[in-house]
Amino acid sequence: MLDNIKIVLVNTSHTGNIGSAARAMKTMGLSQLVLVDPVKAPDGHASAMAAGAGDILGNVQTVDTLEEAVKDCGLVVGTSARSRTLPWPMLEPRECGEKFIAEVPQYPVALVFGRENSGLTNEELQLCHFHVCIPANPEYSSLNLAAAVQTLCYEIRMAFLNKTRIAPVEEEYPLSDDLERFYVHLEKTLKATQFIVPKHPGMVMTKLRRLFNRARPESQELNILRGILASIDKATGRKG
Repeated sequence: MLDNIKIVLVNTSHTGNIGSAARAMKTMGLSQLVLVDPVKAPDGHASAMAAGAGDILGNVQTVDTLEEAVKDCGLVVGTSARSRTLPWPMLEPRECGEKFIAEVPQYPVALVFGRENSGLTNEELQLCHFHVCIPANPEYSSLNLAAAVQTLCYEIRMAFLNKTRIAPVEEEYPLSDDLERFYVHLEKTLKATQFIVPKHPGMVMTKLRRLFNRARPESQELNILRGILASIDKATGRKG
């Protein structure tokens, strides 16, 4: 079950942090590490900081974009240490661990960590179903990347050890890649009907992403929405 949980590090600057994150993962029984566009590939310093978690570094997957890293995931949670202009559905760390264990039997899930100095961009956070924030001391809330990985991996492990008390999710949710195709379709259709004006798009798509992520449509519901868009395309003469 834990093997189906991805820890995703985006644009990591220091290879030592990659190694420390791998060590934090292994202590909690997680093994799947994905790097998105790292500044440097894992090196000797990463291996030294991994301190026995070299097998995780040896099997690390490196991709160019966050979309590629999570496209096969049915649940994506992004870590965010600061409030955003547009609030997103939030989870507490304990809720995050429990939700992962409830859903991981159905599909891969991903926990996403951002850059050491600036975290995840708003665009990257919009690829996540939920955000999670570690409730650290508000007077000094700056957590080292590996410490944040350790904290949230601990919550996942505690939920895993208590999995008999966590009700499995029965709904079938679409994968991240399916949702992204829906958003592309939705934006094209809204532009074709001139609901979105290309020169002045505003935040329509951002707010619609928040709406659908909050509602979290099931796979059948998403198919209905795609069918509605297809019928609008047909009525307006747009193909594709």
